[in-house]
Amino acid sequence: MSAWSIIQMAKAALADETLANATYSRLAQLYSSDAMRGKLAEISEMEMEHARFWAEFLEKRGYEVSSIRAGRLRVFLYILLLRTLGLSLTLRMLERSESSAVEHYSKMLDSPELDDSVKGELKRILEDEFIHEQEFAEEESRFKEFTRHVRDAVLGMNDGLVEILSVTTGLAGAYGNPLLVALSGIIVSIAGAVSMGIGTFASVRAQRQVHEGIVGRILIASRYVAHLLKDRVGGYMAKKGYSADVSQAIAEESSKDSRRLSWVIAEEKHGLREEDLGSPGKAAVYSGLFNMLGALVPLIPYFILTTINTAIALSLLFVGLALAFTGFLVALLADLPLKRKMLEMVLVGFGSAGVSYVVGMIASMLFGISAR
Repeated sequence: MSAWSIIQMAKAALADETLANATYSRLAQLYSSDAMRGKLAEISEMEMEHARFWAEFLEKRGYEVSSIRAGRLRVFLYILLLRTLGLSLTLRMLERSESSAVEHYSKMLDSPELDDSVKGELKRILEDEFIHEQEFAEEESRFKEFTRHVRDAVLGMNDGLVEILSVTTGLAGAYGNPLLVALSGIIVSIAGAVSMGIGTFASVRAQRQVHEGIVGRILIASRYVAHLLKDRVGGYMAKKGYSADVSQAIAEESSKDSRRLSWVIAEEKHGLREEDLGSPGKAAVYSGLFNMLGALVPLIPYFILTTINTAIALSLLFVGLALAFTGFLVALLADLPLKRKMLEMVLVGFGSAGVSYVVGMIASMLFGISAR
């Protein structure tokens, strides 16, 4: 890595740490809980120390740093995120920027351009960044239930948004009457939400039954031929690169409990984990509820407006924002690129709606369907 690249990374690091310091400090001011306020204030101080290090690093090399400050707009956006989505998702957003910083620091540690004292300080900063994740592990665990069902929620929301947007734009092209479009959309949305919930329940239940059947057979084997499964566990561990002694120790420990032994085999052989079995009822509720919420978004303009073209435009705007927000949540929870996922969701939704609108216009011309 060249000296110029290191300077650019140092500038970016100073900007990130300065922003993190200001954001955590502001978040701390908003919390009445002494425990959470203390954690946030402590991390704010930690980020301030990191910022001081980078400022001194750059100043020693003749670079002016007074212009590098925390952007008020970005701090405001984090506060807005806290107000609307809660602390858990706000912390996930902050951790995303810190993850990129960790990546940069690791590259700098491999560079021969830095002396040992600077690398020692960099390692300390890296330790601090990893400590952050543990500090808020309990807070983020509160969002764990939704994270487990995020697939069902996102599928339901996306299906509701895209399906009803497609239906309403198609009907708008055929009818031209906002009220008829809205009433038709409501009927379709209710049927869609019920169908989504029932379909999700059936699929998750069927998958759970298949997995339980596999684990059940392994559990029976673990009770009566545990020595054979124990040898398999040892073989799995050896394939992963563990030494013979460690592999044997893991196998011995696993074989002490038949249930634990069966789940080790299930995970290693079939990729099944106990926490992944899923609840059919919860999955159905998440998918059905979010499907209905998504379906309501494109319908709102048709209920409040009398001009079809304005209703279509607002419906597209509302759905675009909702699709972008859904993509934002998915990217945030799955650590995916934010812009790419948001754009992907919007393009897929609008593409489907565009095709439906054209079909509706063709139907209107062919069959003379019009309520104008």
